Amino acid sequence: MKSLLEIYQSPEVWGFTDDVTVYFVPGFAILIFLEFYIGYRDKIKLHEPKDSLASIGMGMGSLVLGVGVKFAAFGIFLYLYQFDVLGLKQHLGMDKWYAWVILFFADDFSFYWHHRLSHHIRILWAAHINHHSSVNYNLAVALRQSWTELFYKYFFWLWLPLIGFHPIMIFTMIGISLIYQFWVHTKMIKSLGPLEWFMNTPSHHRVHHSSNTRYLDRNHAGILIIWDRLFGTFQKELDEDPVVFGITSNIHTYNLFKIAFHEFQSIWEDVKTAPNLKTKLGYIFMAPGWSHDGSRKTSDQLRQEEGLS
Repeated sequence: MKSLLEIYQSPEVWGFTDDVTVYFVPGFAILIFLEFYIGYRDKIKLHEPKDSLASIGMGMGSLVLGVGVKFAAFGIFLYLYQFDVLGLKQHLGMDKWYAWVILFFADDFSFYWHHRLSHHIRILWAAHINHHSSVNYNLAVALRQSWTELFYKYFFWLWLPLIGFHPIMIFTMIGISLIYQFWVHTKMIKSLGPLEWFMNTPSHHRVHHSSNTRYLDRNHAGILIIWDRLFGTFQKELDEDPVVFGITSNIHTYNLFKIAFHEFQSIWEDVKTAPNLKTKLGYIFMAPGWSHDGSRKTSDQLRQEEGLS
């Protein structure tokens, strides 16, 4: 068995440069332009140019930072892949079609819990919040990716190399999921009929990006909405409660550094003024909106107050 140091020195790690999402960047650009053009042609406000440019800037920053983080994560995954704790490695190879089917569900399950906990643990929310910080909803917002989420997200996929999935398969499936999630960031598609029952759709994801109390911390799906239905976090988009995009306290800035780090600053301010260690830890690890004196409310508390739980 190779040590982690030996893994990082191996050609397999240094040869891993293939990111499937990169191949779709031209397509992303074309679709964003088409959406912008349609909005302009039909006089529908789909994009605010400065906001969309900020979203694209966040995406470019995430892409650059992701190179180093993925390199580090790939080495760790390769190290764990050696253990094959269930003895399934030979059955989960890249040449097995059913292995890809199993991995599809396993990856989507992992994404669901990564995404859900990123909404329910404040320090993780500080990394994820920038994706929700636009008051617009369009394909550019899909590129409004975090610069800091990369440093913890792969933890939720560590179990996959341990049970026998090769890291190349895992990172490929993560990329496919990210590509799928691009198109659901639009207001132009209303309903997809029966697909709404089991797929993540623009309607479901509009709910996720809404600041309405009813919709807070709902629909964490990547590709499949089944996990939200199974684990009690599903919410249908309702005509009587039109979505209002953004976060509960919007930041109104196009500054990339403020978008990326504003919630970390807020956590620091809370920690500095907290009266004791337990409270300080609460402001770091409890749900967003938690406060020791009840001056602020979590999404669950807000729903209870409004009789929506």
